[in-house]
Amino acid sequence: MIDLHCHVLPGIDDGPETIEGSLALARAAVAAGIGTLVATPHVNSRTPNDAATIARLVGELNARLAEERVALDVLTGAEIAISQLAQIEPEELDRLGLGGGRWLLVEPPFTPVAVALEGLVLGLLRDGHRVVLAHPERCPALRRDPRAIRSLAADGVLMSITAGSLVGRFGGEVRRFALELAREELVHNVTSDAHDSVDRPPGLAEELDQAGLAPLAEWLTQAVPAAILGGEEIPPRPAGALAGASRGRRIWRLRR
Repeated sequence: MIDLHCHVLPGIDDGPETIEGSLALARAAVAAGIGTLVATPHVNSRTPNDAATIARLVGELNARLAEERVALDVLTGAEIAISQLAQIEPEELDRLGLGGGRWLLVEPPFTPVAVALEGLVLGLLRDGHRVVLAHPERCPALRRDPRAIRSLAADGVLMSITAGSLVGRFGGEVRRFALELAREELVHNVTSDAHDSVDRPPGLAEELDQAGLAPLAEWLTQAVPAAILGGEEIPPRPAGALAGASRGRRIWRLRR
């Protein structure tokens, strides 16, 4: 599997503090069936990381993984706070793409209102970038008004859900919203958003299975992320994969 969102680099954000912590996270990822991790440290006002530092740390981590014979490939990337976009030069933004490509992982705010979110994302699209929106289910503003999710998805923005959200690790409201996004076919990728090997460990397959989304696992964790990293067209969602998945359950419908 491919994990497009992971805080695996040491001493750069709220992920592992040391290279030993990074190695522990990497081993946990391999044990969970992950073969490729994209290192996505925060780029925000508190940790205004840059592409050169990220690339250097990814190189150092891959070297240690090779020494320790950990079968994991770590690629460069970033989780860019939407509030930080105005402070990043265009050339630098080009270097922060997932796997070095055109797709940017953009983090919405954890606030009940996000007036400028749609406009800023659309601005990225106009500038030639492609956008993966990180954990929209955990954004209070998007839970209050999910119409923005539909609108952005229609414009080609991909919605990336945190696996832990699907099993209630961020609360029942987040879980219900994440599952309804899946039922509404508004989930295009699932990631771990792991920060360590214990409290926020990497995991994808188990959470998808618990949430009843195993029929979509290959598309969500292999086909779509491989296309993103390869600069290819996103493959269509498997038709009817979740047919009958909600039978017997109360459906929590998105507001129209």
